[in-house]
Amino acid sequence: MTNPTAYFRLARVGWVLVREGVVTELPLQELPASARFLARVVGLFARRRKPGEGRSARLAHAIERLGPSYVKMGQFLATRPDVVGVAIAEDLSALQDRMATFPMAEAKATVEGSLGRPVSDLYVSFDEPIAAASIAQVHPAVVRDKDGERRVAVKVIRPGVRQRFVHDLQAMYAASHLQERFLPHTRRLKPVEVTRTLEQTTKVEMDLRLEAAALSELGENTAGDPGFRVPKVDWERTGRDVVTMEWIDGVKMSDIEGLRAAGHDLNALADSLIQSFLRHTLRDGFFHADMHQGNLFVDPEGHIVAVDMGIVGRLGRKERRFLAEILFGFITRDYVRVANVHFEAGYVPSHHDVASFAQAIRAIGEPIHGQPAETISMAKLLTLLFEVTELFDMETRTELVMLQKTMVVVEGVARTLNPRFNMWKASEPVVGGWIRDNLGPKRILADLRDGAHAALRLAEAAPEIAAKAEKLSLDLSAMADKGFRFDEATAEAIGKSEARHGRAGRVALWVIAATLVYIAWVVS
Repeated sequence: MTNPTAYFRLARVGWVLVREGVVTELPLQELPASARFLARVVGLFARRRKPGEGRSARLAHAIERLGPSYVKMGQFLATRPDVVGVAIAEDLSALQDRMATFPMAEAKATVEGSLGRPVSDLYVSFDEPIAAASIAQVHPAVVRDKDGERRVAVKVIRPGVRQRFVHDLQAMYAASHLQERFLPHTRRLKPVEVTRTLEQTTKVEMDLRLEAAALSELGENTAGDPGFRVPKVDWERTGRDVVTMEWIDGVKMSDIEGLRAAGHDLNALADSLIQSFLRHTLRDGFFHADMHQGNLFVDPEGHIVAVDMGIVGRLGRKERRFLAEILFGFITRDYVRVANVHFEAGYVPSHHDVASFAQAIRAIGEPIHGQPAETISMAKLLTLLFEVTELFDMETRTELVMLQKTMVVVEGVARTLNPRFNMWKASEPVVGGWIRDNLGPKRILADLRDGAHAALRLAEAAPEIAAKAEKLSLDLSAMADKGFRFDEATAEAIGKSEARHGRAGRVALWVIAATLVYIAWVVS
């Protein structure tokens, strides 16, 4: 049962979206006529637009008014165009995670509480914040060790952000449950599961030890890679609420003129960026899932340095093979194979026709071969893909959608460096090599090796499985002899509980309705 206070929070969210004119900009075509009429009515309460203010600006302003939790939710939904639509996802991608800084005294108290030592013992200097986001802010500092003094960046969690997120999350769950109940056609997108994923990813992002671990893992994976690295972590000065890492002296990838002035080859950087991302994805199954320009630097040696690894993605071997098979199928125009891969992986329900799905895939793939490669937009391809998968009831695959969205972002960054960037040509050395190694004879050997390991583990567990099966058999026999007890007192208790919950829900809905009427009366 949803906490009734969640509906009050949800009412506030709705009111802010109405006032900022966001509701009338949402895609309403699939909603019932009554819902479209209601959207037009509430649009009368929207504030007057400022000159030149577009949908993206109004959406950003609304989310910033709602607070840090909703900034983070907006960034998360930017990775889910299948849920919010490609246009809204693009607007959310431009959402700036810039918040007001919190006082130095609170930052130092957080550091000392997390690490158990005075700031003066940990750092030679600890300076004012240079950037603040929804979850944390960054301070420049200096540390001294056996090798002398060195500059570091210290990321400190925002005080009270965890408690605020827990409360706001209740409203998000209420909205997703209402969506599943009243918009049945959206159930395939699993809104409750999407909210649960947001909850999990944000909890991970709020434990800075896990971000440090992600930096460390990606650092090990890419130790021998050309042209890419991540900052080194100072584990002595890292805890749940603070992470200390190497200071990066470099040019932000958003500063195109700065990159040119530093003598960097922009075309080579574009190729290196997409190759690095695909290498992490296909080879390692672990990738930075927030690779926008603000999180990418180029150091004096020309290496791309990725920071802020609060959001990461993982792909298992099955998903990596699925991705490679699809890429290979598009490249070779084998659309039947692409369709079969979707069915084999269980991504498309079996009651659909493979040939019909292959026909739909062909409608996406053929334009690729009819245009110069540098004119093909991954964003447009994904728009078509989402439309097709909706027609065939393909359920949301969180890990694949996050990968697809990150690929769009990386491609966009590469095109700012090189407007004629050919993603397919740049990707071939990595994708082609992985396909040759994993879809040929080496794949068969790897499958045989994995099968042998699985059989060995099963043999080792056989005695334990047999013992559990015997115990289950005895328990079932006992239940058959003695019956399953379900007396009148138990039935009565369940009935009272259900009635109590039903009354609470009805009271909450009436209170919310009264509140909304009052708000409308006050502003009218």
